[in-house]
Amino acid sequence: MHPREGWSEGGIRSRREPQESAISRRQLLMAGAGLALSGMLAGCSSTNPAAGSGIPPLPRQDKPVKWPVYSQNKPIASGLAPEEGATLQLYNWVAYINESVVKSFCKKYNCKYSLTTYNTMEEALAKMASGELQIDVFFPTVAVLGQLIAAKLIRPLNHAYIPNMANTWVDYRNPFYDQDWQYTTPYSIYTSGMAWRKDKVNLSPSWNMPWQGAPYSGKVAVLDDYRETISLALMRAGNFDLNTTNTPQIRAAGKALQQLATLTNVRIDNNDYTDVPTGKTWIHHAWSGDMATSYQYLPKGTSIDTLGYWFPANRKGPVANDLMVNATGGANPVLAHKFIDYMLDVDNALNNYSYVGYMQPLSEVTPERLISEKLLPRQLTSTVVLPQYFRNGLFQLELPPAADAVWESTWSSFSNGL
Repeated sequence: MHPREGWSEGGIRSRREPQESAISRRQLLMAGAGLALSGMLAGCSSTNPAAGSGIPPLPRQDKPVKWPVYSQNKPIASGLAPEEGATLQLYNWVAYINESVVKSFCKKYNCKYSLTTYNTMEEALAKMASGELQIDVFFPTVAVLGQLIAAKLIRPLNHAYIPNMANTWVDYRNPFYDQDWQYTTPYSIYTSGMAWRKDKVNLSPSWNMPWQGAPYSGKVAVLDDYRETISLALMRAGNFDLNTTNTPQIRAAGKALQQLATLTNVRIDNNDYTDVPTGKTWIHHAWSGDMATSYQYLPKGTSIDTLGYWFPANRKGPVANDLMVNATGGANPVLAHKFIDYMLDVDNALNNYSYVGYMQPLSEVTPERLISEKLLPRQLTSTVVLPQYFRNGLFQLELPPAADAVWESTWSSFSNGL
């Protein structure tokens, strides 16, 4: 459920094995942590009916959550000096941070760093819960936030150490998934849309675009991601609840995907960033951050004007963001806060973008600035995410386990054998 899932150290994505059920993932976390979630959320202020029921609530845009701060897991005190002679321990997706930025931080604070990577959030959660890693800064998705907080795997933030939070869009200072940003700051943000080769495809972009691709059979691809691609079929049908628990709706989306396979001999992969520019794929369900860097893979002599990326003008499309959190198991909590603050500096964020292609939601990171600093071609400004996308976009969030199992079984019925 993430653009970096399935990456190798060499930066090439491979097809993932079939996903485990959502129930087994949750059990894995709980068993590894050695903690029962029952009763751990007492006093949680939330409009979500799951609050206080013994399991983490499920934040929604119309049902925000303010997480509890536990007496045995409080923020660090103010006014502490950064740890000396330290090695900052970072835990992030593969190929998802510019190490030159990390090195400049370490030069400023006279420390070393160690970057450990993971390929799936399930892998990351299991290692976090086991205590196998002593991590200072972790980069999780919104969907696992409740699990991390309930298991006390992350520490509430002391805002005094993170003044650069003022650089972010105001939305992130009180996000629906973490009211008052008690545990999180934003890392990257991105949309899911349609990419295509304008010189090969004579279609107007829409959520229906892949199904219109019968004339381009063998040149159509959807993302190898059960939430993203079932959501694509839901939106094509006019259903914009991307967290639906309605089994008939989910199954109908699965049938539409099977129809797509028949019409276009569709492929399933996450190689949008290379396959569209090289012409292997002409229509590809895609992530904005991937397409922001796709021009680098154009064959010599192929114009950048051949690349297109579409996200709807009404902003009714998938939007997601990753987080930066302070892990409780780390030995350097002050340095961890300082690092999070460093990553929210505009110049550092731009340097990071130059490598990863996924932007951070900072007020000064605008299309004009990305173009002027030659970090993004003007032809691909549709990949830029703007504040109203957070407000109007559609978040794919954690589902109840039973519903998630329906989504995954629907995906398996479509994807097996393709």
